Amino acid sequence: MSRCGEEVVSEESEEESNGVNLMEFSDEILLHILSYVPCTDLVLNVRRTCRKLATLCLDKSLTHTVLLQKDYKVNKDKVKQLMRDIGKEIYQLNMAGCYWLPSSTIDHVMRCKNLVKLNLSGCPVSSLRLSKMLSSLQHLRSLAIDVNPGFNASKLSSECKATLSRVSELKQTLYTPSYGVVPCCTSLEKLLLYFEILDRSREGFMLSGQLMVGESNVPHYQNLRIFYARLAPGYVNQEVVRLYLAVLSDRTPENLHAFLISAPGSFAETGATKNLLDSMARNVRLDALQLPKSWINGSGLLQHLKFNNPFYFSFSRCTLSGGHLIQRVINGGKDLKSLTSLNLSGCVHCLAPESLFRKAEDDIDSSILESLVVSCCNLRHLNLSAAHHHSSESLGNHLCQLLSRLKHLLSLALPVCSITDVGASVEKPPSTPNLVPQTFGRKVRIGVQTYPRNLGDQTNQKIESSVFWALMGSLRFLETLEIIGSSFSSAMPRNEPAIRNSLPPCVRAQSVGDSEVAAISQLTYLQSLTLAQLPNILTGSGLVNIGLQCQHLRTLSLANLGMMGKVVYMSALMDMLKHCKCLRDLRLEQPYFCAGAQFFQALSHCSALQRLCIVSRSGTLQSDAVMSFMASCLEVIMCHMFMGESLTVCKNLQQSIVRRKCQSLVMLSSAACIATWDFHACFQQLDLQPFLSV
Repeated sequence: MSRCGEEVVSEESEEESNGVNLMEFSDEILLHILSYVPCTDLVLNVRRTCRKLATLCLDKSLTHTVLLQKDYKVNKDKVKQLMRDIGKEIYQLNMAGCYWLPSSTIDHVMRCKNLVKLNLSGCPVSSLRLSKMLSSLQHLRSLAIDVNPGFNASKLSSECKATLSRVSELKQTLYTPSYGVVPCCTSLEKLLLYFEILDRSREGFMLSGQLMVGESNVPHYQNLRIFYARLAPGYVNQEVVRLYLAVLSDRTPENLHAFLISAPGSFAETGATKNLLDSMARNVRLDALQLPKSWINGSGLLQHLKFNNPFYFSFSRCTLSGGHLIQRVINGGKDLKSLTSLNLSGCVHCLAPESLFRKAEDDIDSSILESLVVSCCNLRHLNLSAAHHHSSESLGNHLCQLLSRLKHLLSLALPVCSITDVGASVEKPPSTPNLVPQTFGRKVRIGVQTYPRNLGDQTNQKIESSVFWALMGSLRFLETLEIIGSSFSSAMPRNEPAIRNSLPPCVRAQSVGDSEVAAISQLTYLQSLTLAQLPNILTGSGLVNIGLQCQHLRTLSLANLGMMGKVVYMSALMDMLKHCKCLRDLRLEQPYFCAGAQFFQALSHCSALQRLCIVSRSGTLQSDAVMSFMASCLEVIMCHMFMGESLTVCKNLQQSIVRRKCQSLVMLSSAACIATWDFHACFQQLDLQPFLSV
């Protein structure tokens, strides 16, 4: 017995000696591990565990930048304690979208005396509070704020204006007609403007976009290098942005190298904007360009503009023909290796030699696309959606085959009709892979074609030989993919006109279904996926493959898949959701969608889910299932469901959710609220995200 006891003790001591102690790692490794922990947890919790972590958690590499954005567990007291402990060590502070924090929380930012970069977008800040805070931040060089109704620039102190005079980067979201703090920023190099002004006030009065021109400070724009303006729908937004542009037209900055205006619908050109564009054509060389379609259509603007080392072009919904694209943009095949992002969404004629007399069913000119691929070989973001791009029967010239040469692509948007094989017949019903032999046994019901549910069985089919399957196999590092029908129109668009002339339905798109969706599962690093208007979805089995293989998927948007009268892919979707452990955003737009107990039970497996949006005409939901889901998925902070239920059901559900969640999660945006999800926002904003980040 004594020997046995000695052996057991020796084995245990040996296991302890061979065990790995986290504190034995080098400081460099521990700092790398701690960099993934939110700063609030590091300072308020982790550093109190032991002496070594107490020192490491206050390392400058971890306290230099503090991100409170989307840190939904942060409250006013935590922010106060955080600023008290490490306020002097913070150089960059991001509080964007912290709408649940009271305005008095901003007062604690004054402790960050060395702050260089501050983002307060989405935070309620009055003119007096902003003035008091900025007066103490003498080192500030980058600022992002909202300008709400009631903002008064005259209340800014002289110390505040002195701080603003040193700011070189400004992001300003306007909810009221105003210049905001722009007149005080006399050293601006980067100006980002987001216009979210409503045409009417809450009381129903019409708003005017007229501003005092004398407040614009014309000479102060001379250092400007980047100008970006994004407009929400509305006449007042266009009025106000014209006043900003009028200032630039008087004296165009010579160092301007990026000029981008994103405007939904029609945005008429004026004399001031024409003068501005003429001045830009004479005096500047651009690296990034995006203009409203009406400013480019029918004009020779592109022929006169000069470019240096362009990295971003957007010609969304322009009537730009392929001939003009080759001659005026890439100068007949000029080396454009610097171009990393190209948006040709809605450019119906961009891959045809001429824009006149072209029909939707006509084939593209593969030589134009080939010239584009060869010249812009380093493209990382490409958008060819909202158009008909039909490949010809020539071997090796299919659109998918040409795009497979772009090995650096990170995001791609294509119309559904562009991924079909040329020889595919859409009028014939899909062939059944396994024919049932005729015997005297039990009768077999011939119905919907059955696809295998796992990727291993898919390899036995001929889909691997399709051009789209080959394209997905060649773009292994793709992170964002959108496959959208050319005539698709979201029921709730965000920055698109409510009424627009959509393209006619495409015959070729009728053959795109489950096998093409299964091909997407090859994208191991896929993070965002949008599928809209795929009519030949029969079972949705390809979604299961994506859930199994694409383990990094964070954003999923599905709309109008299969038959419109029935959600045929519900079973496959529920199987898919059980594997999406990293999914954070889910948007479903499908008529007659039944959000029942089984659906929400499957959705409960998505433990990281934060935002859910369901848009369904004549859809139904089960309130008890929603409550169970919200109780199990504690990270959910947005739940928007636009269904066919009565207003009473929606209000009762909303009150129940808020009552339960407000005890632990005060920032919840509950059901039946106004939709804030933009179906196309993922791709459109991804192109410029690193470029426009403030």
